[in-house]
Amino acid sequence: MINYNRLGYEIKRDLANFSSKVSKGLKRPQEKFLLQMLYGILEGNKLHLSEIGRSLKENISLKKTIDRLSRNLNSFKGREAVMDNYIAFVKQNIKEDYAVIIVDGSDIAKPAAEKMEALSDIRDGSTGEMARGYLTVEAAVLSKEGKMPLPVYERVFSAKEAGFISETHENLCCLGFLSENFSRKCVRALDRGYDANDYFRHFLKRGERFVIRVKKNRSVIHNGRTCNIMDVAGKYKGNYRMDFEDRHGKKVACKMSCIPVRLCGFPEKELVLVAVYGFGAEPMLLLSNLRMQEKKQLCHIVAKVYLMRWRIEEYFRFKKQQFELEDLRVMSLQSIRNMNLMAMLAVGYIGITSVVKKNTIFLTELKECSKRIYEIPKFIFYALDYAIERVLSKGYTGIGSYIPPKVKSQQMTLFEYFSLADSGGGTS
Repeated sequence: MINYNRLGYEIKRDLANFSSKVSKGLKRPQEKFLLQMLYGILEGNKLHLSEIGRSLKENISLKKTIDRLSRNLNSFKGREAVMDNYIAFVKQNIKEDYAVIIVDGSDIAKPAAEKMEALSDIRDGSTGEMARGYLTVEAAVLSKEGKMPLPVYERVFSAKEAGFISETHENLCCLGFLSENFSRKCVRALDRGYDANDYFRHFLKRGERFVIRVKKNRSVIHNGRTCNIMDVAGKYKGNYRMDFEDRHGKKVACKMSCIPVRLCGFPEKELVLVAVYGFGAEPMLLLSNLRMQEKKQLCHIVAKVYLMRWRIEEYFRFKKQQFELEDLRVMSLQSIRNMNLMAMLAVGYIGITSVVKKNTIFLTELKECSKRIYEIPKFIFYALDYAIERVLSKGYTGIGSYIPPKVKSQQMTLFEYFSLADSGGGTS
């Protein structure tokens, strides 16, 4: 039988340790605010300030708690310090020389909103229709154990905000951030939306590894001639046969070909085109600068790296559904960005917990608390989040007792040294 009080204490202590690491260097009010937001999101499972405030269980009116959280959310300035600390923490749980980094865009649709700041027209990825809202670009690195997506970058932007340049510029800022913080040996996996010379130029200039699924209308140089990429792939019917497992656990028999090509915009760079047959009527075309002597192994690695992209799609779906990301109820774009940062850190905590606490009693008890009907899948985030919410909601207190008290300075004041009474600074 699980002792929920003891398990709740362990979760709060572990979350407080995580928060103290990522908030290192912040002022004490910001450090306190960050811990309260993470705790409120994980217990309330919503990004509503009212639900976060209720989860804190403070001995003041709920309105005062919400006002304080709203004020701090809009004025939070510690993003850079938090991300630096968080990235350093993530790096401890990946193999940086061989890690896979997945980059993709998403959206936050707000079709019923009218007065939120800088709303723009977007394509809602859930419905495929045009709506009002915001665009996002995010990146996640896969852990060395279990290949869990650990988010490492997030950015909410709008075409209507002041200073907006382009969506390509925002994506390049994301790639630049990854270049500054991760080794060029990490493999960047991207979808067809990144099949553009701007992104190829970024990777080739820096010597970074990449696997990009290219569009079927792209032209490449093959055997000294410029050809359509589909015509090149059509000359090869699959020299190697391999079996893959899709996200649903179903085995798919595939045939693959490894074709040397060059891009028309960068004819001096040798690349490899991997054509994968078996996932649809037409081949899946993957362009990469990975190098390997054995072509069969190269085909397998390139295809496997790209197929890991579904992990970030699961991450997007988890953050949107579990935390109801698209039900944001803050007005300013700055507050939306900071709320998205808090949601990313909450998901990061769940992901790091699944890696660091693997094969421990702590994680075993959390899995038991999740009360899954069927076996827990590889993507364990849903089970862990439900278990954390279930355990924390049974407690009578919030996270207040885990906030470290303010340490009084050991430096004596002049009044203490001479045992004088402070007159209050008045003059006669």
